[in-house]
Amino acid sequence: MWTLVAIFFIQVIYVSSLTTRMILTIRGYRYFAALLSMVDIMVYTIGLKIVLDNLSKPISLVVYCVSYGIGILVGMKLEEKLALGYINVQVIPSSREISLSSILRGKGYGITQWMGEGMDGERVLLSITMQRRNQSQLLQEIENVDPHAFVVTHDIKQYRGGFFAGQLGGNKK
Repeated sequence: MWTLVAIFFIQVIYVSSLTTRMILTIRGYRYFAALLSMVDIMVYTIGLKIVLDNLSKPISLVVYCVSYGIGILVGMKLEEKLALGYINVQVIPSSREISLSSILRGKGYGITQWMGEGMDGERVLLSITMQRRNQSQLLQEIENVDPHAFVVTHDIKQYRGGFFAGQLGGNKK
Protein backbone atom coordinates (compact mmCIF):
# COMPACT_ATOMS: atom_id res chain seq x y z
CA MET A 1 0.00 0.00 0.00
CA TRP A 2 2.85 2.39 0.85
CA THR A 3 4.24 1.89 -2.65
CA LEU A 4 0.97 2.96 -4.31
CA VAL A 5 0.72 6.05 -2.10
CA ALA A 6 4.34 6.94 -2.88
CA ILE A 7 3.76 6.49 -6.63
CA PHE A 8 0.66 8.66 -6.45
CA PHE A 9 2.24 11.57 -4.57
CA ILE A 10 5.52 11.48 -6.47
CA GLN A 11 3.70 11.51 -9.80
CA VAL A 12 1.36 14.35 -8.76
CA ILE A 13 4.35 16.41 -7.58
CA TYR A 14 6.27 15.66 -10.78
CA VAL A 15 3.46 16.46 -13.20
CA SER A 16 2.36 19.55 -11.25
CA SER A 17 5.86 20.98 -11.40
CA LEU A 18 6.20 19.94 -15.06
CA THR A 19 2.95 21.70 -15.97
CA THR A 20 3.93 24.79 -14.01
CA ARG A 21 7.39 24.78 -15.61
CA MET A 22 5.92 24.60 -19.11
CA ILE A 23 3.62 27.54 -18.40
CA LEU A 24 6.49 29.53 -16.88
CA THR A 25 8.58 28.82 -19.98
CA ILE A 26 5.81 30.03 -22.27
CA ARG A 27 5.39 33.19 -20.17
CA GLY A 28 9.12 33.95 -20.41
CA TYR A 29 10.30 33.02 -16.89
CA ARG A 30 13.12 30.92 -18.31
CA TYR A 31 15.52 30.88 -15.33
CA PHE A 32 12.85 29.91 -12.84
CA ALA A 33 11.60 27.29 -15.33
CA ALA A 34 15.13 25.90 -15.70
CA LEU A 35 15.50 25.65 -11.93
CA LEU A 36 12.15 23.91 -11.63
CA SER A 37 13.17 21.43 -14.36
CA MET A 38 15.93 20.12 -12.10
CA VAL A 39 13.31 19.25 -9.49
CA ASP A 40 11.10 17.73 -12.21
CA ILE A 41 13.68 15.28 -13.45
CA MET A 42 14.74 14.20 -9.96
CA VAL A 43 11.17 13.49 -8.87
CA TYR A 44 10.38 11.82 -12.21
CA THR A 45 13.36 9.48 -11.94
CA ILE A 46 12.45 8.41 -8.40
CA GLY A 47 8.80 7.81 -9.35
CA LEU A 48 9.64 5.89 -12.50
CA LYS A 49 12.06 3.64 -10.61
CA ILE A 50 9.36 2.76 -8.07
CA VAL A 51 6.90 1.92 -10.86
CA LEU A 52 9.45 -0.15 -12.80
CA ASP A 53 10.36 -2.05 -9.64
CA ASN A 54 6.67 -2.90 -9.20
CA LEU A 55 5.60 -3.73 -12.76
CA SER A 56 4.50 -7.16 -11.61
CA LYS A 57 1.62 -5.37 -9.88
CA PRO A 58 -0.53 -3.75 -12.61
CA ILE A 59 -2.18 -1.48 -10.06
CA SER A 60 1.15 0.37 -9.78
CA LEU A 61 0.94 1.36 -13.43
CA VAL A 62 -2.74 2.33 -13.08
CA VAL A 63 -1.96 4.58 -10.09
CA TYR A 64 0.98 6.08 -12.02
CA CYS A 65 -1.29 6.94 -14.98
CA VAL A 66 -4.18 8.28 -12.90
CA SER A 67 -1.87 10.45 -10.81
CA TYR A 68 -0.42 11.90 -14.04
CA GLY A 69 -3.84 13.31 -14.95
CA ILE A 70 -4.39 14.61 -11.43
CA GLY A 71 -0.93 16.20 -11.54
CA ILE A 72 -1.88 18.12 -14.70
CA LEU A 73 -4.96 19.53 -12.94
CA VAL A 74 -3.00 20.44 -9.80
CA GLY A 75 -0.26 22.11 -11.88
CA MET A 76 -2.80 24.20 -13.80
CA LYS A 77 -4.48 25.25 -10.56
CA LEU A 78 -1.11 26.15 -9.04
CA GLU A 79 -0.18 28.31 -12.02
CA GLU A 80 -3.60 29.95 -11.90
CA LYS A 81 -3.00 30.86 -8.24
CA LEU A 82 0.46 32.26 -9.03
CA ALA A 83 -1.13 34.39 -11.81
CA LEU A 84 2.22 35.36 -13.28
CA GLY A 85 2.50 37.60 -16.28
CA TYR A 86 0.47 40.28 -17.95
CA ILE A 87 -2.76 40.44 -19.89
CA ASN A 88 -4.56 42.79 -22.20
CA VAL A 89 -8.29 43.08 -21.64
CA GLN A 90 -10.36 44.40 -24.51
CA VAL A 91 -13.83 45.60 -23.61
CA ILE A 92 -16.74 46.70 -25.76
CA PRO A 93 -19.38 48.24 -23.48
CA SER A 94 -22.95 47.25 -24.30
CA SER A 95 -23.93 50.89 -24.76
CA ARG A 96 -22.22 54.22 -25.51
CA GLU A 97 -24.15 55.72 -22.61
CA ILE A 98 -22.20 53.64 -20.09
CA SER A 99 -19.08 55.55 -19.00
CA LEU A 100 -17.10 52.41 -18.21
CA SER A 101 -13.76 53.98 -19.13
CA SER A 102 -14.28 56.90 -16.69
CA ILE A 103 -15.27 54.57 -13.87
CA LEU A 104 -12.30 52.23 -14.44
CA ARG A 105 -9.85 55.13 -14.84
CA GLY A 106 -11.13 56.45 -11.51
CA LYS A 107 -10.11 53.13 -9.99
CA GLY A 108 -6.57 53.45 -11.36
CA TYR A 109 -6.72 51.38 -14.55
CA GLY A 110 -4.84 52.68 -17.58
CA ILE A 111 -7.22 52.58 -20.52
CA THR A 112 -6.86 53.29 -24.19
CA GLN A 113 -10.18 54.10 -25.80
CA TRP A 114 -11.14 54.43 -29.43
CA MET A 115 -14.18 54.21 -31.67
CA GLY A 116 -14.91 51.24 -33.86
CA GLU A 117 -17.77 50.07 -35.95
CA GLY A 118 -19.82 47.00 -35.19
CA MET A 119 -22.84 45.42 -36.78
CA ASP A 120 -25.12 47.96 -35.06
CA GLY A 121 -23.00 51.05 -35.77
CA GLU A 122 -20.32 52.89 -33.82
CA ARG A 123 -18.98 51.22 -30.68
CA VAL A 124 -16.52 52.30 -28.00
CA LEU A 125 -13.54 49.96 -27.59
CA LEU A 126 -11.38 49.86 -24.47
CA SER A 127 -7.95 48.30 -24.08
CA ILE A 128 -6.52 47.67 -20.61
CA THR A 129 -3.07 46.18 -20.00
CA MET A 130 -2.47 44.87 -16.51
CA GLN A 131 -0.87 42.26 -14.29
CA ARG A 132 -2.70 38.97 -14.57
CA ARG A 133 -3.16 38.65 -10.81
CA ASN A 134 -5.59 41.61 -10.95
CA GLN A 135 -7.74 40.11 -13.70
CA SER A 136 -10.54 38.82 -11.46
CA GLN A 137 -10.92 42.19 -9.77
CA LEU A 138 -11.15 44.03 -13.11
CA LEU A 139 -13.64 41.56 -14.55
CA GLN A 140 -15.80 41.91 -11.44
CA GLU A 141 -15.72 45.70 -11.72
CA ILE A 142 -16.73 45.51 -15.39
CA GLU A 143 -19.53 43.09 -14.47
CA ASN A 144 -20.80 45.47 -11.77
CA VAL A 145 -20.98 48.44 -14.17
CA ASP A 146 -21.93 46.72 -17.43
CA PRO A 147 -22.95 43.05 -17.13
CA HIS A 148 -23.54 42.85 -20.90
CA ALA A 149 -20.12 44.19 -21.97
CA PHE A 150 -18.14 42.06 -24.42
CA VAL A 151 -14.79 41.21 -22.79
CA VAL A 152 -11.79 39.38 -24.27
CA THR A 153 -8.45 38.77 -22.55
CA HIS A 154 -5.10 38.03 -24.16
CA ASP A 155 -1.84 36.99 -22.55
CA ILE A 156 1.05 39.38 -23.13
CA LYS A 157 4.60 38.17 -23.44
CA GLN A 158 6.23 41.56 -24.01
CA TYR A 159 5.40 45.22 -23.58
CA ARG A 160 7.29 48.47 -23.74
CA GLY A 161 6.39 52.01 -22.68
CA GLY A 162 3.01 53.52 -21.93
CA PHE A 163 0.98 54.06 -18.77
CA PHE A 164 1.44 50.51 -17.53
CA ALA A 165 5.24 50.50 -17.84
CA GLY A 166 5.37 53.85 -16.03
CA GLN A 167 3.47 52.39 -13.09
CA LEU A 168 6.00 49.58 -12.73
CA GLY A 169 8.97 51.94 -13.10
CA GLY A 170 10.34 50.34 -16.24
CA ASN A 171 9.70 48.10 -19.18
CA LYS A 172 9.15 44.36 -19.42
CA LYS A 173 10.87 42.61 -22.29
